[in-house]
Amino acid sequence: MASGHAPSEYLARVPLFAGLTARELAELAQAGDELEAEAGRELVTEGRVGRECFLILEGEAVVRRGDQDVARLGPGGYFGELALLHRGPRSATVVADTDMRLFVLGQREFGGLVDSMPGLTSKLLTGLAQRLRDADAETLTY
Repeated sequence: MASGHAPSEYLARVPLFAGLTARELAELAQAGDELEAEAGRELVTEGRVGRECFLILEGEAVVRRGDQDVARLGPGGYFGELALLHRGPRSATVVADTDMRLFVLGQREFGGLVDSMPGLTSKLLTGLAQRLRDADAETLTY
């Protein structure tokens, strides 16, 4: 499996990280690990506490809420980013639909970067605010 895309390229597409510099993205990329998952593997489980964020480098996954498939994610897709900020329960189950290559960033490693990089918190809050605005806009109906 070789996509030619570095994790930092995909990290830049995650709204939470959109305001980070190339150097900050590179440091985030160094803090995580790559993981291979076989088709059928449950990557995160709805209702369980999350402790990491996943970026899809190769392959596809299905997102399920309850018994319903609600989304399909492919290369460049991501899930679990809010777990980096809060250890709340996962809002969905994500299952590898094909063999996958993932980038995984844990809450502990992420927290260490936030502590060591001045200014990162402000940029992350801006990204989080944008995500909340986007989610709010999706729920509005006129």
